[in-house]
Amino acid sequence: MKLFTMPGACSTAVHIALQWSGQPYQFEIVPDHAALKSPAFLAINPAGAVPAITDGDFILTQNAAIMGYVADRQPVAGLAGDGSPRQRAEATRWLAFVNSDLHPAYVPMFAPAAFHADADQHDNVREAARKRLRGLYERADKQLEGRDWLAGFRSYADPYLYVTLRWPTSPALTCPA
Repeated sequence: MKLFTMPGACSTAVHIALQWSGQPYQFEIVPDHAALKSPAFLAINPAGAVPAITDGDFILTQNAAIMGYVADRQPVAGLAGDGSPRQRAEATRWLAFVNSDLHPAYVPMFAPAAFHADADQHDNVREAARKRLRGLYERADKQLEGRDWLAGFRSYADPYLYVTLRWPTSPALTCPA
C-alpha cells in the first residue's frame, strides 16, 4: 500500500493511522499544491487532493474512506473498535465529525477569497470561521472530558482531530484561529 501525502495536510491523519495499524506501507510526499495538479497525480486522484492510496491496482481517495479501509485491513489494531457494530459506529461518528464538520470549517481561514471577493471582508470571513471552530472544538472538548480518546478507545478519529489541532499554528494562516 502506498499513501500520497503532504506534510501537515489532512493526509497526515491517514499516515498516523497506518503507523498505528502496523501494516506495511510506503508513502510519497507530494511536494506542493502545483504537484497536486500534475497529470501524474491527477491520474491517481482526479480531484487533485491528498490523501490518496494505491494498493496494487486499487486506488482510494477521501480520508474517511481510506481510514475505513486501513481499519478493515488490520482489524486487530482496533482503529474501528473491537469489531462490534456499536464501537464501529462510535468511531465512525467522530471520524465523520472531524471530516464533515471540523475540517471544512477551516476552509474560510485558509482561503477567505473563496467566500468573499472583497479583500476588505476577509477578516470578517475569518472571524466567522473562528467562531464556528470554537464551537466545534468545545464539542470535542466536552466529548474528551474524563477520557483520552474521542470514541472512548483509540480510533481512526483521533489522528484526524490531532491534525486539525495543529492547523492554527500553520504559517498558511495569516491570522490566529
